[in-house]
Amino acid sequence: MSKLRHYVWILKPFVGVLAVLLLGLVSGCEGNVVKSTNTVSEAAKYTSTTLNNCDLTITYKQPPQRAVTMMQSATEVMLALGLEKHMVGTAYLDNPILPEYQQAYSQIRVLAPKYPSREVFLGVEPDFVFSTEESAFAKEALGSREELLKLGISSYLLPIECDRPELRPEGVTMENLYQEIRDIGRIFGAEERAEKLIAQLQAQLQETQQKLGKVTTKKRIFWYDSENPPLTVSNWGMPNHIIELAGGENIFKDIQKKEAWVTVNWEDVIARQPDVIVLIDASWSPADEKRRLLKSNPAYSQMKAVQQDKFIVVGFSYTMPGIRNIAGVRQLAEALYPEKFK
Repeated sequence: MSKLRHYVWILKPFVGVLAVLLLGLVSGCEGNVVKSTNTVSEAAKYTSTTLNNCDLTITYKQPPQRAVTMMQSATEVMLALGLEKHMVGTAYLDNPILPEYQQAYSQIRVLAPKYPSREVFLGVEPDFVFSTEESAFAKEALGSREELLKLGISSYLLPIECDRPELRPEGVTMENLYQEIRDIGRIFGAEERAEKLIAQLQAQLQETQQKLGKVTTKKRIFWYDSENPPLTVSNWGMPNHIIELAGGENIFKDIQKKEAWVTVNWEDVIARQPDVIVLIDASWSPADEKRRLLKSNPAYSQMKAVQQDKFIVVGFSYTMPGIRNIAGVRQLAEALYPEKFK
C-alpha cells in the first residue's frame, strides 16, 4: 500500500437504545453490529434532501439506486444500514468482510481488488459512489467528484478526508464516524436505521469503557502500520483515538502534523522502547511480515517488546473510520488489560 493512500481519510430516546441492546442479546453476538433492515415507512417518508459534503452541494430527490462503494469501511457502513439492494458494485478490501455481512456482500459485484478502471466503474451505470478516501477521486482513479456529477453520478467522501485539519484541532474522534453514518442515512432515506446503528455503537463503546475503568499506568504503544521506513500514527487520526480509548499511549503522540499516518525512523522507535507493538494486518501488508522483520533484525530485537513477544495484531479495516472502530477499541483494550475483561 502506498503512502498516498494513508495521507490522502444522539442518541435516540431511551426506548430506541433499549431495543437495539435487546436485539444484540437475542443475536448472541456481543460486540457485533447487527444489520438494520429496510422499512417501508422510511421509503414512504423520503423527501428531497440537500447535503453539502466536502464543498460539493448535492440534492437528492430520491435515494440512489445504483451505488458503488470504494474502500472496505464504506462498504461495511452501507451493509450495516441494510442498503445492499441499492448497491451495484464495490472495491478495495483490506481484510475479509465481516461474517455477518458476507451473505449480502457476496451478492454485490466486486469491480476490482483495488480501485477499478474508470471504464469498469462506469460500466455498472452507477448513480452514486461512496468512498472513505480522497484518492478514489484522483485523475488516475475515478476522476473528480465534480466531473462525475456532470455525468449524473453523485458522491460522498468521508469529511475528514477533505476538511482542513486546522478546523479540527482536537483530531479525529468517534463523532466523525457517527456523522458519516448520519449522512449516509440521510442520502438513502434511512435516518431511523442510522440512529439505531449509532446508538448500538455508542452502547458497545460505553460497555468497553466501563469494563476498562481508570487506567493508572498506561501501556506505551508503537503502532506499526507498514514496513520500511516504518509508517505509524500521529496524535491526530482515528488510530490514535482508538489507542486512547483503549487505555494506551501512542509513543509518537508528540507528532503534531495533523495527518493520521506519519513516517518515522527505527532509531526513534528503539529509543522510545514501547511496551507493546501493534502490528496492523492488511492484504497489502501482512502482520506476519512485520513480525518476521522485527524478530530477525538484531537492531530491532533490542526492544523489550520484541524480546518478550509483546505483539497485538489489529486488522487495518478496524482503524479506518467505519463500523469496526468500536470493536477495535474493545479488541485493543482486552489485549492490553486482559485482567479487566475476565
